[in-house]
Amino acid sequence: QVQLVESGGGLVQPGGSLRLSCAASGRSFSIETMGWYRQAPGNQRELVATITRFGTTNTADSLKGRFTISRDNPRNTVYLQMNSLKPEDTAVYYCNADIWTYAPPRLSETWGQGTQVTVSS
Repeated sequence: QVQLVESGGGLVQPGGSLRLSCAASGRSFSIETMGWYRQAPGNQRELVATITRFGTTNTADSLKGRFTISRDNPRNTVYLQMNSLKPEDTAVYYCNADIWTYAPPRLSETWGQGTQVTVSS
């Protein structure tokens, strides 16, 4: 079974930056699209950004210019660079990936456990 493990969350002041990482681990797999979603208390989970294995990105319009998604395919890792953070960015950030496993071949959506990001002075 493939697992996603996030890291890099924490407490940051408004205007600060954080970089989240999410690494996939397991046996005999390959990853299609990877992405980040977030969920603030009382809100639905929302898209932050996605990136295909070819590097095509899609970022929520409201976050363009502040958040950047990137990916290291050999390391099965996706990153989210967050700049100029605002209190409204406070949420649990979840990593997501569409993963191929084999024997038999299957494409599954997988989620990480989430990492808390708190933007506060």
